Amino acid sequence: MLGIFSIVTTEILPIGLLTSIGSRFTISDGMAGLMMTMPGFLAAVSAPVVTVATGRVDRRVMLGVFLLLLSLANFLASAASSYWLVLISRVMVGVTIGGFWSIGAGLAGQLVPAASVGRATSVIFSAVPLGSVLGVPLGTFIGDIAGWRTAFLVMGGFTLAVLVLLLAVVPPLPSDQATRLDVLGGMLRRVNTRFALVMTFLVVLAHFGTYTYITPFLEQITHVGSGLVTVYLLIYGAAGVAGNFLGGSTVGRHPRSAFATAAALIAAAILLLPVLGRSEAGAVALLVVWGAAYGAVPVCSQTWFSKAAPDSPEASSVLFTASFQATISIGALVGGAVLDRSSPSTVMVLGGLAAVFVVLAAWAHWAGRFRWPETSSPAVTGAALDRGRRLP
Repeated sequence: MLGIFSIVTTEILPIGLLTSIGSRFTISDGMAGLMMTMPGFLAAVSAPVVTVATGRVDRRVMLGVFLLLLSLANFLASAASSYWLVLISRVMVGVTIGGFWSIGAGLAGQLVPAASVGRATSVIFSAVPLGSVLGVPLGTFIGDIAGWRTAFLVMGGFTLAVLVLLLAVVPPLPSDQATRLDVLGGMLRRVNTRFALVMTFLVVLAHFGTYTYITPFLEQITHVGSGLVTVYLLIYGAAGVAGNFLGGSTVGRHPRSAFATAAALIAAAILLLPVLGRSEAGAVALLVVWGAAYGAVPVCSQTWFSKAAPDSPEASSVLFTASFQATISIGALVGGAVLDRSSPSTVMVLGGLAAVFVVLAAWAHWAGRFRWPETSSPAVTGAALDRGRRLP
């Protein structure tokens, strides 16, 4: 969980520092958004490549290697003398995301008894909203006080501490079942897996196409001072923590309604921001709704992939990671292009419309066009693995 917290914080840290980094290198906010675009694309590629290439290597060793790479990436960003060096550091971040997420997201079954896998998975995924509630606001605060370089420097030191802790307390994790390319190909031929890809693509596109540029929106439309942006991001992240555990507790019993409800709330919050977000009270209220809704998305998406392939937990994590990260990049890239040609409000409207399509897709699934292989837990339990080959 701490490893994923380090990754999530490093990945989305530029959101709170976007304008200050852009002004330092004299680039537009849209160009600065490449810091969000590049890691996602690299993660999407490295997720299957690295996982397959290191399939027989102890998973604890690989997690340690990725944390070391992440620490070096943060140190490089903190010392970068030009923007292209910052982008190189983001390439390193992307490789780390793809490898660490693909391995770490599905490790709960090797760390705890089968009866506790669901709760352990919720703890692991709590790192996603915690990265928003603690990591990004704190990084933005450090950036306001001591400069954005210091924020990356602190993250590099924190990641090294997590690496030491990982090696000290996590037991050896030998690879019991190496992920192969033919396994990934087989998963892609399953209807439920393809549907999971569509749902994940649309909701993450809507979120990161807009949230990447929430700082310009708050500064230009809500007219919030740079110091208060940290407070707004903190409120958003706190709501995300609540949404993560609420989603984790409901998605196992009501998978479709949980995902659809989260998407509907995201759509409503984003679409209303250009109207109600002009006032500080309206912006705060909508960020709470948005944060709570998106907090449930990662666990909903991972659960969807796990239910589609309960017999291949690491392979499902690979597809989850690749699709999630590729869409983060596409969303940030599209949002940046729109922002440079229009306004933050236009970005919000288009992102909200993308989230509406998620609700429509979930409704189509609800209407019975796709079959759902039910399991009894938000995560892949031992019992689910035993009967996985009998699922349709």
